[in-house]
This record gives sequence, C-alpha cells and structure tokens, in this order.
Amino acid sequence: MEKVEKEPLLSAKNRKLLTNPLGIDNPITVQVLGICSALAVTVKMKPAIVMAISVTVVVALSNLIIALMRKSIPGRIRIIVQLVVIATLVIIVDQFLKAFAFDVSKQLSVFVGLIITNCIIMGRLEAFAMANKPWPSFLDGIGNGAGYGLILIIVSFFREFLGSGSIFGYPVMEKLGVYKFGYEDNGMMILPPMALITVGLIIWFQRARNKSLIENK
Repeated sequence: MEKVEKEPLLSAKNRKLLTNPLGIDNPITVQVLGICSALAVTVKMKPAIVMAISVTVVVALSNLIIALMRKSIPGRIRIIVQLVVIATLVIIVDQFLKAFAFDVSKQLSVFVGLIITNCIIMGRLEAFAMANKPWPSFLDGIGNGAGYGLILIIVSFFREFLGSGSIFGYPVMEKLGVYKFGYEDNGMMILPPMALITVGLIIWFQRARNKSLIENK
C-alpha cells in the first residue's frame, strides 16, 4: 500500500488561512461583516482588544467544534447546532471576563453577548467549517478573528488618541504638552459616526492600494 503524505500543519495553503483575513480578505473591510461591534466598542483601546480576543476565541473554537461534528449534523438543524455551539462559547467567555476582567466586562456591556449574532462567526461556520477538516477550520477561525481584531485596534487607536488624548488611558497628549499650544481633544472622535467614518477611510485606503479588490466587485 502506498503511504499518503500528510499535509504540513503550516503549509502554504494553511498559512493563507491565517494571513489573508489580515489584508486581502479582511472580514470587516472586504467582506463588510462585524461592522456593528466595530462601531460600538472602539472608543477605547482596552475594551476593543478584549473584544477582539473574545471574538477570535469564539470563532476559532466554534469552527473547530463544528468541523469535528460536520458529518454528523443533519442539514435541517445545522443552524440551530451552530447557534448552540456559539452561544455556549460566548457564555463561557462572558463569565471568564466577569471573573477576571470585570471592569472591561462592564465597559463592553451587552456587546459580549451580541457576539452570538456576529456575522463573521456564522459566516465562517457555514462557508468553511461545514466543508473542511478541523485543523484548517481552526486556523481559518484564528485568521478571521485576527483580521477583525486588527481593524478594531486601528480604529480604537485613532479614536482614543484623537478623541481623548490618551492611549490605554495614559494621557499622551498631556505629557507631550500639546494642550499648552491650544490643542483640544476632538470630541467628535468618540461619537459612533466617527467610528463609521474611520472604518470607511480604512476601506478606502486598502482598496486604493489594492486595485484587485475593486475589480473583483
């Protein structure tokens, strides 16, 4: 019998599952998914990073679990099964945050629970985990979670820096002494519409640099 060569864990194909969502296939700027939470939790960097990690954990583990179960899930109830898996993981993440990061949990409020309805997670389960093996599905989840988190971090950096003059709560503008020259924090940056505008600018910048994203539409 001929031996079947196993694909390396981090083959070129698998590496693309991790790297593509960071750029040319980003879930927010290219697929336009997960916009609501990108607008809601990016006033400060700390809650944005916690949300990014939470979504990454949920999408990676739910992808893995559904990929392991995919052959035994009846097609008629697959959405229900997916929701049960996601809801269970979200509850675990929510309880973990309340136990170990209560202040951030309070800042995120209901948005942790709303991870259940995040289009990115359901989209990856339907488009990838239901048709692929566990390891690639796990990597796909990490990649898409990281791509989502990258945009949250970028948006929250500019909103906190320009809107509050701080980074991670540290008063950067004050320490630089720019207020002495008449500079004032831009209060508009902490309003939800500016989050949408910031995401729009990121989308414009990315597509201006990568013409293929426009040609493929």
